[in-house]
Amino acid sequence: QVQLVESGGGLVQAGGSLRLSCAASGDIFSMNAMAWSRQAPGKQREVVASITSGGKTNYAESVKGRFTISRDPAKSTVYLQMSSLKPEDTAVYYCNALKGWNSYWGQGTQVTVSS
Repeated sequence: QVQLVESGGGLVQAGGSLRLSCAASGDIFSMNAMAWSRQAPGKQREVVASITSGGKTNYAESVKGRFTISRDPAKSTVYLQMSSLKPEDTAVYYCNALKGWNSYWGQGTQVTVSS
């Protein structure tokens, strides 16, 4: 079992920045990949950023150049640095870990961007 705990969400004005953290219960290098997804009201959950165990990153087009995913293995933590935030970034953000055939999710953290 892998437990994920997100933190760092909140209310920010458009153009501002936030950094989300995802603390994992296990060694993050043992995960095939870790990702951040988001779900806005009435919309499907979408993956916004991911990082493989080898360090390869991938981003949704809507966040490229604004969001950065990174990790600190010593803390078993993955981060999502979000800059130049837009009202359309408002959503619940979830951390996701893929390990073998299993997928684990955190409880989510709310990000609200005011215009």
